[in-house]
Amino acid sequence: MMGLIIFLIVIILIVLYFVAIYNGLVTSRNGYKNAFAQIDVQLSRRHDLIPNLVETAKGYLAHERGTLEAVVQARNAAVSGLAGAKANPGDPAAMQQLASSENALTQTLGHLFALQEAYPDLKANQTMMQLSEELTSTENRVAFARQAYNDAVLTYNNRREVFPAALVANGLGFAAAEPLAIDNPAVRDAPKVSFG
Repeated sequence: MMGLIIFLIVIILIVLYFVAIYNGLVTSRNGYKNAFAQIDVQLSRRHDLIPNLVETAKGYLAHERGTLEAVVQARNAAVSGLAGAKANPGDPAAMQQLASSENALTQTLGHLFALQEAYPDLKANQTMMQLSEELTSTENRVAFARQAYNDAVLTYNNRREVFPAALVANGLGFAAAEPLAIDNPAVRDAPKVSFG
């Protein structure tokens, strides 16, 4: 009788241990999905600012139509990439598509801002200055949200890969999540120093 009670207690403890592992995996997965929701908010804000930026620049850059069209196309691709990632946050293909489209958008915006420097009237335009400032602020918010998301993905992936959680994760379909890597050339390029 005492052996049966000990056996049942051991079984109950094992079941509770695996329930705790499962609950931890669910909590971590929900954490990175919530962190992605913050990226969604900031990228949507970024995408919403771009048409206003393009409209403001149109009057000054009438003969630079190719650049303006490239910005609009890149924005539309980024919106599409965000919709795909929003449907399945953490999915490697969706996250790579989002990162690729956001990198392309950042590059085309860089071309637009380079043109802005060449046109003093556009550079001095209050609306353009305000939109540029809002876009810069949003870029910073995106960076912070991306860092929080990537930290949550790291926590989730670590939790799902350690033993014995890996047995539960693999058996119950907890797939690995993909971090979001949006390149910011200004951050990656080392400053050039010259003493000459």
